[in-house]
Amino acid sequence: MGQLCAVSFNRYGRLYYLDPGEFSPAVGDLVLVPTDDGPVVAECVWAAQWVDDDTAGFPRLIGPAGPDDLARDQAIRKAKADAKTAAKRLIRAHELPMKVVAVDHVPAPDSTGGARTTIYFTAPHRVDFRSLVRDLGATLRCRVELRQLSARDSARVQGGIGSCGRDLCCATFLTDFEPVTIRMAKDQELPLNPMRISGACGRLMCCLKYEHPLYQQFQATAPAHGERVSTPEGEGRVVGHNVPRDSVLVRLDSDGSRTSCARASVCGSRQAYEQRHAPRQAAPSSDS
Repeated sequence: MGQLCAVSFNRYGRLYYLDPGEFSPAVGDLVLVPTDDGPVVAECVWAAQWVDDDTAGFPRLIGPAGPDDLARDQAIRKAKADAKTAAKRLIRAHELPMKVVAVDHVPAPDSTGGARTTIYFTAPHRVDFRSLVRDLGATLRCRVELRQLSARDSARVQGGIGSCGRDLCCATFLTDFEPVTIRMAKDQELPLNPMRISGACGRLMCCLKYEHPLYQQFQATAPAHGERVSTPEGEGRVVGHNVPRDSVLVRLDSDGSRTSCARASVCGSRQAYEQRHAPRQAAPSSDS
């Protein structure tokens, strides 16, 4: 058991959880967060609270940000804005099919130099940007790196609101992208309309993966569409499934009405069940 607080480097950006240690930051306070490139200023969006989880593995808050830290953060933000403007201008000049997504800037540790600017972009295909890098280096007077992002990574970096009305999963808590297939949408009986099952990145929504195992388990044990079953209200035929409620919709033979029955109370034919669960035999080879 320990304390945790949440910070964000950008307004409405991804949340990062830290151990506040001896500090008690309030919502809106600017704090110093340890990163691979040194301490960075972030905004506290969730005050320190006691949690039941073990907090030993979380990074530790350095402390509140001072005037020098705020001035350094302001200089970094200005350098990012200047780099983004210069990148867009030079991309148009070189007539490259690139779109700047985000910019990261690491200032020089001392007066001898060593500043680094990383520009993230998207493109429909691989782009030869060697001449662009040279011009950017001469304009920004620092070492410049260009990194191409995939559609999913671009959505993660930019963030946004999904069709559910909440922040994108990839921009908040999702760390790894698992394969998502159209079969998952079919198993969940979703309309195969790209506008309905695609996320902000234009790919299939990652959330299709979340409930897919539940639908697979339901379909493996529930009677299929069109199968004749026995229910507490009489004989009938299955005309629909309701996986979230773990129920089956049955049209009764007696009066043609429809009734919703719990999956556990619906009994299908033994023959249909065995056909669904029969092991598949390998197709004979052409040599036999």
